[in-house]
Amino acid sequence: MGSVEVTIPVIDISGYLSGDEESKKKVADEIREACETQGFLQVVGHSVSIDLQERYLAAVAEFFNLPLEEKEKVALTKSQCHRGYERIGGQKLDELDDQATPDQKEGFSIRRDRPLGRFLEGPNQWPEALPHFKTISMEYYEAVHQLSKTMFRLVALSLGLPEDHFDYFASDPNGICLCRAHHYPPTPKDAAGRTRGVGSHTDFGALTLLLQDSVGGLEVLHKPTGTWHPVIPIKGAYVVNIGDLMQIWTNNRYKSTMHRVISPYSEKDRYSCAFFNDGALDAVVECIPTCLKPGEQPLYAPLKVEDHCIKRYKQSYGAAGTELATAIAV
Repeated sequence: MGSVEVTIPVIDISGYLSGDEESKKKVADEIREACETQGFLQVVGHSVSIDLQERYLAAVAEFFNLPLEEKEKVALTKSQCHRGYERIGGQKLDELDDQATPDQKEGFSIRRDRPLGRFLEGPNQWPEALPHFKTISMEYYEAVHQLSKTMFRLVALSLGLPEDHFDYFASDPNGICLCRAHHYPPTPKDAAGRTRGVGSHTDFGALTLLLQDSVGGLEVLHKPTGTWHPVIPIKGAYVVNIGDLMQIWTNNRYKSTMHRVISPYSEKDRYSCAFFNDGALDAVVECIPTCLKPGEQPLYAPLKVEDHCIKRYKQSYGAAGTELATAIAV
């Protein structure tokens, strides 16, 4: 990994949740430090119970263990709003290596149920073989979405903004926040080298909350040295990272950090779940006033969330040969 040592900060947000003003300020200060330096942190002392996490990951493993023909019945390619099962190799996120293979993971994507509408709006698909899967998945979705809204409030405080500054964006008005479960098959012991579960990339939303099991494999890039460093799993914790939209909002003050997943070099399967808060389709992301010093100019032009999402989805799925609908007639 190189001689430099990079530590991903672990932040306890229970003080913020208690409502104590001094504790809230302390947590916001820790968030600011993490976002300005590495753009990655782990959060503990949050509102999502370990019991719910474990029940959800067990259901996820049950789904991915279904026969392929059962999973393909709810294939993402059958959805007009980009929800459902994603085969291994269906996406290619690597931004550093044009010759990289497609991502060696399979996934299952859900959002809030909506009537078919604009990009990403619409109904979920659910496997008939697992009738309880919908209930546990949506219970988990709601709990992590609530935590995501809390993290946006902390980010607002860390930037010297009113606590509710991001409330509308974070509230998921269009139902496009994405909860995507992943399964990374193990790399055989006799393999020549470990494969990319997910290629090197930055997240294109605003904030990501990742629940990972104990297997590990997530790595972050330390830009100054070009070295990769593991994010060690902590039971019950969420890995929180800044996405491209937040970097644009903060005029590069908060970093959208390159990261990847290396497939497990073992006989164990890896399961994780990422919650991406992509916000509101009509939201325009432009430089926050508190992130612009006197005499400075914004580094980015104003960007509409819908345009940004369409572009990045087409890039990452098109690179792997997966076609997706980008607009639905209402």
